[in-house]
Amino acid sequence: MKSPIYLDNHATTRVDPRVIEAMLPFFGEDYGNPASRHHAFGWRAEAAVEIAREELSAAIGARDPREIVFTSGATESDNLAIKGATPEAGHVVTAATEHPAVLETCAELARRGVAIRVLPVDSQGIVDPGEVARAITGRTALVSIMAANSEIGVLQPLAEIGRICRERGVLFHSDAAQAVGKIPLDVEAMGIDLLSISAHKLYGPKGIGALFARRRRSDGRRLQLLPQLHGGGQERGLRSGTLPVPLIVGLGRAVALCRAEMAGEAGRLLRLRGRIWERLSGSLAGVLLNGHPERRLPGNLNLSFAGIEADALISELRELAVSTGSACSSETAETSHVLRALGCDEARARSSIRIGLGRFTTAEEIEVATDALIAAVATERARRGGRQP
Repeated sequence: MKSPIYLDNHATTRVDPRVIEAMLPFFGEDYGNPASRHHAFGWRAEAAVEIAREELSAAIGARDPREIVFTSGATESDNLAIKGATPEAGHVVTAATEHPAVLETCAELARRGVAIRVLPVDSQGIVDPGEVARAITGRTALVSIMAANSEIGVLQPLAEIGRICRERGVLFHSDAAQAVGKIPLDVEAMGIDLLSISAHKLYGPKGIGALFARRRRSDGRRLQLLPQLHGGGQERGLRSGTLPVPLIVGLGRAVALCRAEMAGEAGRLLRLRGRIWERLSGSLAGVLLNGHPERRLPGNLNLSFAGIEADALISELRELAVSTGSACSSETAETSHVLRALGCDEARARSSIRIGLGRFTTAEEIEVATDALIAAVATERARRGGRQP
């Protein structure tokens, strides 16, 4: 392998050079604070922020750009949405395969006395909308179901869940960090009231994200969120702090590029993904796909290789960047909570790797990477005494 090949695009993505180009002026000559509304420096900064706000709004089908609240990323957005929308005597419904930013936030609310219902998923990682409906009670303040899973790439039935939430008068939040810019999303058609976004998952800079926060609920009442940060009252008072204009510009440009190129990019990634699966499943016994075979992100493959340990396999692949699960939970030694929720046993969970294809992945890299994977699996199985699946 001539140089390292990056196949970990769920963990983070390379910043697109076109995004960097858009950001650069706001590190230099256009360095104003958008809250400084008495001179041209502030006016230019504010105008750039509002353009980005409009880009995000258009990308997710929001009617009002003012419903976009800039944050430091999807984790902060999840916290603002879930904590901000849930009263002390409230009830939250979520799913077992959610990102730790949702599950740990719910766990913190549980410690404060909030009732939390964590729903199971089926063997392919899908939440049953009927289970959501049955879980809602008179105390339920919020349902939080992610758009696309960060490990297995599975897409949830957002429109069905959104319809149920609207019928029951319950707010619907979705962590869409992995989905925005990758698949079509429409907060109006899907009945989503709160949606979390992260720039570094869609070829933008780290340290910036957003929360779509609907201004009014479906019954016309104002949607009230309790701020988690207090200060100067920026972002409709929902997220105080001086806005990082270069990062916001980068997020806006990244979203615009994804929106313009989504259809072609999805088709290209599907072809590359199909090529990996074809070669691996045709060359190796005991290769299993985790998650729904079709209802998943175009660039995602989560695979188990029977008879090996994923950590040992990755050690063999020093020039290939893949992972054993979510980068946000890689500090723990436990097996993936997502794979456990699917019913995978310990051996299957420990033999699983996540492959994330992206904008800069080439067909040539796929061939080289697949060769390396096939060789590494064979080497690891031989090392473990020749045990075959």
